[in-house]
Amino acid sequence: MSKKVSKIFRIIVLSVMMSALASFGSAASVSSRSLAAKSKSQKVAENQRARRRMNRLAKSRSVTPAAKITSMRRRRRHYYERFYTSSFAEDVAEGDVTAGEDPVVRQAAIDALGNMNGTVVAIEPTSGRILAMVNQKLALSSGAQPCSTIKVSVALAALSENLIDKETPIVLGRRSRVNLTEAMARSNNAYFEALGRKLGFDKVSYYAHQFGLGEMAGYNIEGEHLGIYPDEEIPAKLGGVGKMCSYGEGVSMTPLQLGAMISAIANGGTLYYMQHPTTAEDVANFQPRVKRHLDIAPLIPEISDGMADAVLYGTARSVRSNFSEEPVLGKTGTCSRAGTRYGWFASYANTNVGRIVTVVFLQGGRPTFGPKAAELAGRMYRNLYEHNFFAGRPATNTADVQSVSAPQ
Repeated sequence: MSKKVSKIFRIIVLSVMMSALASFGSAASVSSRSLAAKSKSQKVAENQRARRRMNRLAKSRSVTPAAKITSMRRRRRHYYERFYTSSFAEDVAEGDVTAGEDPVVRQAAIDALGNMNGTVVAIEPTSGRILAMVNQKLALSSGAQPCSTIKVSVALAALSENLIDKETPIVLGRRSRVNLTEAMARSNNAYFEALGRKLGFDKVSYYAHQFGLGEMAGYNIEGEHLGIYPDEEIPAKLGGVGKMCSYGEGVSMTPLQLGAMISAIANGGTLYYMQHPTTAEDVANFQPRVKRHLDIAPLIPEISDGMADAVLYGTARSVRSNFSEEPVLGKTGTCSRAGTRYGWFASYANTNVGRIVTVVFLQGGRPTFGPKAAELAGRMYRNLYEHNFFAGRPATNTADVQSVSAPQ
C-alpha cells in the first residue's frame, strides 16, 4: 500500500513540477514582452516639460558652426561710412588768377595735385606772399573741419601756458604714457583730448584766435571767405572741448588760416597777412604786412620735433616716398562730415637757403585722407627741388614791413 501511495505521490509531484515549469515559461515570455513594450513606451511617452526641453536641445544642435560664425560676424559688423563726394575732379585750376604767382611754384603745385579734388597753397613764410594758389575757389572758401591739424594750435596753447613741454608724459591708460613729440608724430587723439580738457575752452579759444583762426587771413584778397570758430564749447554729446582739440569738431578753418599759422612757426613767430599779388606790378611793389607778433619763439623747438617726426616715421611719412633731400616738418589731418572726407597736410621745407610753406587740402571719398595730402606735398617739393628752387632764393625786402590792422 505504501509503495502505491509513494508512486502516486511521485506522479503528483512530477505533475505539479511540470505544470510549474510550463507556468514559468509562459510567465517568462509574457514578462519579456511586457518589458519590451514598457521600454518602447518610455521613448515616446516623455512628459510635456521634457519634450519641450528635448525640442530646444535638438534645435540648438541643428545650428552648424558656419552659421554660428556668420551670426557672430553680423553682431560684430562695424558701421561702414558712405561718401558722396568724388575724390577726383577735372580742370580744378580753371579761372585762377595767376599773373602775380611764381610760375615754377605754380607748375609744381599743379603737377602734384593732378586730378585730385583739392587745393594747394604755397606761401613765402617770411613775407606772407602767396607764391601759388591752385583751385582758388576752394582755397578762398569758408573752409572745412581742420581735423587733426587743429593739434598744432592746441600744442602751442599748452606750451604757452607752461602746462607741458615736449617731454611731459600724459597718462592715457594703465600702461600708456605719451609725450608731445610722440603725440604729434602719431597724431594721438586721446592725448590732445586730455590736453584740451586740462586747458579748458576759454584758453583753447583765446590762443586759437591769437594764431589767426576765426578771422580773415588775407589782406584784401578778393573772394576770401571767413572760417568759423565757435563762441562757446560744443555740446558734451559731440565730445566737448576734447573733440574740438583732437578733431577740430565745430571749427571751420580755411587753407589760408592754416598757412598763416604754419608760416608763423616757420619764421619764428610773426603772423603775416596773406597777400596774393595778381599782376606783375603787384609783385614789384609787394610789401609784407604784419598782423601781430606771437610770443612763440621759445616754443618752436618744443613743437618742431613732433612735426619733424611726423614726416620721419609718423602720419606724414608718405612725404618721404617722393622727397627726402631736405627736412620737412608738418602735420596731417583726416576726418569726414556729411558724406565728404577731408585730407589736410600743412608743412614747411626747412632748408639752409629759405623756407616755403605748403598747405594741401583734399576733399572727396575713401581715397582722400591726410597721408595722401602729405604724399602730394612730397611730390611738390620734389618738383621744386628738381627745378633748383632750394638752391638759392633772393631775400624778401622787409625794410618797410609794417604792422597793420585788419582791412575793413
